[in-house]
Amino acid sequence: MTDVSARLLAGVADVPRDQWDACAGGGNPFVSWDFLSALEQSGSVGEGTGWQPLPLVIDGADGRIAAAAPLYAKSHSQGEYVFDHGWADAWERAGGRYYPKIQIAAPFSPVPGPRLLLRDAAMAPALIAGIETLVERNRLSSAHATFIAADEVALFEAAGWLIREDSQFHWTNRGYGDFADFLADLSSEKRKNIRKERARAVEGLDIVHLTGSDLTEAHWDIFWEFYQDTGARKWGQPYLTRAFFSLLGERMADKILLILALRDGRAIAGALNMIGADALYGRYWGCNAEVPNLHFELCYYQAIDIAIARGLSRVEAGAQGGHKLARGYAPEPTWSAHHIPDPGFRRAVADFLAAERRGVQQDRQWLVQRTPFKKGE
Repeated sequence: MTDVSARLLAGVADVPRDQWDACAGGGNPFVSWDFLSALEQSGSVGEGTGWQPLPLVIDGADGRIAAAAPLYAKSHSQGEYVFDHGWADAWERAGGRYYPKIQIAAPFSPVPGPRLLLRDAAMAPALIAGIETLVERNRLSSAHATFIAADEVALFEAAGWLIREDSQFHWTNRGYGDFADFLADLSSEKRKNIRKERARAVEGLDIVHLTGSDLTEAHWDIFWEFYQDTGARKWGQPYLTRAFFSLLGERMADKILLILALRDGRAIAGALNMIGADALYGRYWGCNAEVPNLHFELCYYQAIDIAIARGLSRVEAGAQGGHKLARGYAPEPTWSAHHIPDPGFRRAVADFLAAERRGVQQDRQWLVQRTPFKKGE
């Protein structure tokens, strides 16, 4: 390959939309120009947030962007869902400065997908090398690509990055015609439990699905209240601004599915999903009234209904949540990649990751044996 040069920009919004999306592809909404620029223009990332956008791009011979990475300079480790606080503590106890670090990610979105956005696949090594050069020239502690796509693992490994493995719970569509088909795959006890759970959750409620032009600012006002409450309880303060949801509605309405639970015409709970090329992504949930099992209904069962109706292959319902297992969501591997220039620090992290990986794989095997699907019934 001839020599290529990478350049940093002040934000994804500075990149022509068509050129960024030609690299990102259309399958994963979280790396699209619309999503990432909405984060910037709404103030959800940028000054004062600890997420400074620095997208890295490589120009092709035709003058258009051939490769890009959604890159951020981070002054903390919040909103990442791949926890490196222990690494930061160890490095700083040893006299180093862990922050700022480089993060290649879809902010606040624990959604696996491409982090090396390639119109020209041959540019992958150059894009990774550009990230490494940025780290080393600025004497930064590290770079981290989180929730990378499965086919990117080998690319990062070939460049010498350390690979971290974890698990997420996903639901897989096995060609079901409807929810009853899915239930037929489960043990009889689990089928009964889920039917009861669903019936109790929606008693006295109306469930509505909103997408495209059905979404209005009034709906975003309602959901913002739900999101603020959940964000305050989980993170201390919400990551996203109110303006973000308006921009999302303006730019990506056809890729949004908002599910609301109504009691006497008033919304009491909601779940926000993003629609990908072959997956439904559950992202945010909130409520202003406690209803047993309503969270499971809106976030998990309704999502399954939608995926079946739309012919999507899977539902990715976000990070953590062992309670998803009993509801037909099985553990799937996820990966992140880490560039650590300091040899001693790299060795220590590599040893930690090797031990952690064994535990993660053992836990996943244990969980797979406890899914609700029939086992010789």
